[in-house]
Amino acid sequence: MTTTFDLSGQVIAITGASSGFGHHFAGTLAAQGAHVILGARREEKLAQRVAEISETGGKAEAIALDVTDRTSIEAFLDRAFERHGRLDCMINNAGVESGAKTYYTTEEEDWDSVLDTNLKAAWMVSKLYTDRVVTHQQSGGNIIMVSSITSVRTIKGQFSYAVSKGGMSRMTEVMSLEAAKYNIRVNALAPGYFLTDVSRLLLESPMAEEFIRNIPMRRIGEFPDLDGPLLLLASDASRYMTGSVIVVDGGHICASL
Repeated sequence: MTTTFDLSGQVIAITGASSGFGHHFAGTLAAQGAHVILGARREEKLAQRVAEISETGGKAEAIALDVTDRTSIEAFLDRAFERHGRLDCMINNAGVESGAKTYYTTEEEDWDSVLDTNLKAAWMVSKLYTDRVVTHQQSGGNIIMVSSITSVRTIKGQFSYAVSKGGMSRMTEVMSLEAAKYNIRVNALAPGYFLTDVSRLLLESPMAEEFIRNIPMRRIGEFPDLDGPLLLLASDASRYMTGSVIVVDGGHICASL
């Protein structure tokens, strides 16, 4: 008999795994028995994380990945399928922001960088992953998007990022309808404010203290706060879930009501 969140024997890939959420997710999933495949451009960071996971008895490997390059995505997925014969779960975590810019101060290159990385790449990874699930006659699959509460609640200066995450949450819902025929589930995590490279500008600014007071739980998130929701979506515990966007934000969205 297996435990609810047991991932023994599962192969799970994570984009943007060299730092932040992806870096943490890799350890969480490996601790539950998954073989994790870490993808990002910073290969030294990936190698370091693989070593850390291996030292604690986990199974991990790194494959260089640029999510804005279709050829790189294809090579990443092909290598995963060649080595393991399947890929049970694909986590679209890679993301960037362009600094504190409004719609008016955002330049075209800012928009392209954020939308290409956060939204277009998540679609392309999902599309190419689905193609391989079908081609390899895999019995089904699982796609997890890492969205954000900025998809529904934002502040000034998050224009491109908030738009990209709004698109990702909507994409999760639409894809869930279309992926069901391939027995692929599509769900999303929508974290609130956690200290990452993306949020550092805000959370280390003079306005951080006042900002945090608007969160009902009066604190920003800590990475382990995401472990339960992540393991729910990655495991068979969520086998009847698709199209869901799970918010983990200390009640921040509710505070706007």
